[in-house]
Amino acid sequence: MDIRHPLDTRLPAMLRSGRPLRAIFNSLPSAAIVEMCGYAGFDFVVIDNEHGSAGHETTEHMLRAARASGIVPVVRCLRQDIARVLDMGASAVQIPMVESADEARDLVQQVRYPGVGRRGSAFSSRAAGYGAFAGAAHTQRSNEGIALIVMIETPEAVDQAAEIAVVPGVDAVFVGPNDLAHSMGFGNDWKSPAVEAAIERALRAVSSAGNCAGIIALTPEDEARYGQWGARYFATVASSVITHALRQASTAGGRAKPIEGIAY
Repeated sequence: MDIRHPLDTRLPAMLRSGRPLRAIFNSLPSAAIVEMCGYAGFDFVVIDNEHGSAGHETTEHMLRAARASGIVPVVRCLRQDIARVLDMGASAVQIPMVESADEARDLVQQVRYPGVGRRGSAFSSRAAGYGAFAGAAHTQRSNEGIALIVMIETPEAVDQAAEIAVVPGVDAVFVGPNDLAHSMGFGNDWKSPAVEAAIERALRAVSSAGNCAGIIALTPEDEARYGQWGARYFATVASSVITHALRQASTAGGRAKPIEGIAY
């Protein structure tokens, strides 16, 4: 890994590797938590700017923390923030609520520089080393090394899963089970048989199309089941992990095992 370059370009190859990948969503505006996710051994961290409260400056610091700790940083963001997030040095963007192949093709255009897409060039940004890595080499590095992950979260998107998955430039397709359950009328019950059937259909469609299928998997049982349906990108949620650990630590006999060598 080229530590000197601010842009970590490992993710596209990881998504194509065929191996299981474990990621963690973090909506908390904390560079320290990003570093902790890196030291914990996750393959990548998803900085959640769809539901999280981090502003752009904090997001950039979180991206620096990811580079320092060796974890690949993805940013889940809204469409209007794609250019700024990529200029900050994100290795990928994960875009919610994509419902058609046409939407996916338009997102590819927004993520890639000319030659592939229509992203505006800016060589003074952190991604280009504030000009230290400007020019054609940066354009090529970005087009080849930045990933686009799209999220399908509605019945309409499930119907289009295979078509979305084969769009050139879409590197992974992630099923959002909570929003899918809500959009199907089941509230947050994504374990409802009807919702699980839709999840299975989507994951199998993406996998059969030769793309990397992703989903939230909060337990080993979830990961095993979704893996049988074709998922390879499994994500958990930092706030849930932290809350569970704190709740466990607050109960009698539930103290976490101390880490050797740390002063308390």
